[in-house]
Order: sequence, then structure tokens, then C-alpha cells
Amino acid sequence: MSYDQIEIPEAGTKITADEDGTLQVPDDPIVPILHGDGIGKDVGPAAQGVLDAAAAATGRSINWMRVYAGESARERYDENLPQETVDAIRDYRVAIKGPLTTPVGAGFRSLNVALRKKLDLYANMRPTYHLDGVPSPVKTPEKMDMVNFRENTEDVYAGIEWEAGTDEVETVREFVEEEMGFDATIHDGPVGIGVKPISEFGTKRLVRQAIEYALENDRDSVTLVHKGNIMKFTEGAFRDWGYELAAEEFPETTITEDELWEEYDGEKPEDVVVVKDRIADNMLQQLLTRTDQYDVLAMPNLNGDYLSDAAGAQIGGLGIAPGGNFGDGRCLAEPVHGSAPKYAGQDKVNPTAMILSGRIMLEYLGWDDAADLVRDAVEQTISSKQVTYDLHRQIEGGTKLATSEFADAVVENIEKLS
Repeated sequence: MSYDQIEIPEAGTKITADEDGTLQVPDDPIVPILHGDGIGKDVGPAAQGVLDAAAAATGRSINWMRVYAGESARERYDENLPQETVDAIRDYRVAIKGPLTTPVGAGFRSLNVALRKKLDLYANMRPTYHLDGVPSPVKTPEKMDMVNFRENTEDVYAGIEWEAGTDEVETVREFVEEEMGFDATIHDGPVGIGVKPISEFGTKRLVRQAIEYALENDRDSVTLVHKGNIMKFTEGAFRDWGYELAAEEFPETTITEDELWEEYDGEKPEDVVVVKDRIADNMLQQLLTRTDQYDVLAMPNLNGDYLSDAAGAQIGGLGIAPGGNFGDGRCLAEPVHGSAPKYAGQDKVNPTAMILSGRIMLEYLGWDDAADLVRDAVEQTISSKQVTYDLHRQIEGGTKLATSEFADAVVENIEKLS
């Protein structure tokens, strides 16, 4: 495939996939990178340098291919999300991006959501773990070691809603009240109405990803987080379909929480994942009070948005929280934080979230040794109190580094550790 504005690196090999979806990853892959808007111009290059160092330390190389969306795309294409950016990420399968800002009147609810939908990246995965030396608002942040799987394509994020005062919302209201019998439910006067789709298909492929991750990474449990006590036919169905998927596809490697106690007296057998569920509001409490009892969470879109941010707060905030979006045979890694335009170009902000998102990408490539180097080097840098301004103001006796200087310090530690 050829591109008008994207330059394909002369060196490097394309990642491919077998008929069953198994990736064939060379030691010199071509990887699309989208620096992003705002502070993306700072954290993007910083992460790129760290990932280059980790690859080199393990005898590999990454051949970066710049792609564009948001501000950088408007400058080149006069549009926010060019088709060839979507095509390049789809074609090369594994990519990383920085934060994007959706301009007012851009035609998209969110550029990030648009990318996920166009690429069918249906599982948003956010690992949450504490790095030694990072200030935290809780007493024992090291207890947090959790991976959140958030469904990416359905729920209220599907964008099916109508504005108060429009003909469309009145049509929907009339149908709901007169045809469906909810004539005493909606208050009089202006009202906005939205539809919350949760499907068996969307639920099961998300839960499948979560269980497969738990099995591959020796995790003890997968918890289905839902509000099914109130939304019985949407989030309640998510819960039921999740249990059904576990029983159908993983009968030998999963058990329910009831089976754990009834058949095994609470002692989990090896090589088995316990599938359980929690009500979403209670789960927010459990994050704080029983942190170490949870490994992998699987949940609908909105719950995942809330829960992953709450978990991130316990280990130091979104400035260090990584993320990744997964489809069938594809990965788009991205930090959780936004674009913070007021700090753009100041070489000031913390690039840790972008760097650790790169770690997720390395794991997806099967480069676990390089991924471990990245984590260990970042932790060593922070624990030695070499930090950017956001952490420096919370750490006594630390050394304040610019974005690029922090990345250089991480690279030095990679070289030492390797």
C-alpha cells in the first residue's frame, strides 16, 4: 500500500498475521507512531527514545513510521483523522499514539473513540501497578496490581443520543411512552435521550480477552464489574454473558466463586482462573478496602472509564497510567492522560504514561525482556528521585528533570540494567 503523506521507512519489516490471527513479528518491525496533540510533541519523542533503547538492548530495532491525527493532520491534510492514518495502523497492526484533542465542531465526539471504532479495537486494557518512589494518596499503593479490560465500542459511548428540543428526541420520546408503555417515566419538559446498547457479541469478545490475559499471565481471577442490579437487561446481561462465555470456552481453566468455596473450600487450584462479579459502585469501594483481592477486571465501557481512573489515582495519578487498545491481531497503545495544551512544547511534563504504554506494545510484540527493561528502568529512575516537575513537588530532595532529560535518564538505566 502507498500513502500520500506518510513515509514508509526504507528499513524494517512489516508485521504480518497467520490465518488464525497469530502475529509474525520480525526483529526489525515497522511501527506507526502518532505523537499526538499538546504535550504529545514532548512525550511522543521521549517514549520513542526509550523504546528504541530497550529494543537495541535486546538485539532488536524499531523502525518508526510517523502517522498523523488531530492538529498534525490538520496541518498536512486539512482534516482531523485522515483515512491513510487509519489504513496505516490497520495495515501495520501494532502502533502507539500520544493524546489527541478533539476540536469543537470537528465532526467527532472523540478522535480517540473514532480511531478505536474504525479499527474495531474493542478491548481497552489498562494495567495499574505502583512504581517504587511514586507518591500516592493511599498508605499501601504497592497492593495495587490490577488490569482493567474495558469494552470499547458499546454502552453509552456508542453515541446513540438525541438533543433536548429536537424533532428526533420527541419522536423517540413518543415511541418510548406510547409504544413501549413507559408513559409515566420521563419528566415533562425538555429532555435528552440516549440508548445504551450492550450485546452478547461485544460482551463475550471482551470477556474472552480478559480471561485469556489472566491465563497467560498467571492471574488468579477475572471480575465482571456491572450495575446489573438496576440495569438488568444491559449490564445484568453483561454479567450473565460473561459467565456463559467462561463456561462455554474455558470449562477446564475457569471456576466460579461459588465453585471455589463449595468444591475447593476457598483454596484455588493451580492453572485455574476464578470468574466472579461485583456491583460497580461496590467495586469502587473494594478498590480501596480490598485492593489485593482483585487481578483482572472486565466491564462495560462507562464502568471501565470510572474504575480505571479511580485505580490510577491509587498509584500516583494519570500522569503515569498506561493503556492499550486491542482488536483481533491489532494493538494501539496510548497513555490514559489528555493533551494538556497549556504545557505543550515546554519539555516539562511527565512522559512515564507514554513510555509505559510503549511497554504494553512491547509485550504485545512478544518482547517481554525489552518490556521488563522499560519498567525496571523507569522505576529505578523515579526511585532515585530523578523526576519531572509533577512528582518533584511531592518528593523531598529530588532532582527536577525536563521531559527529555527524564527520558535520557531512563535510557541510561536501561543500558546499566542490560
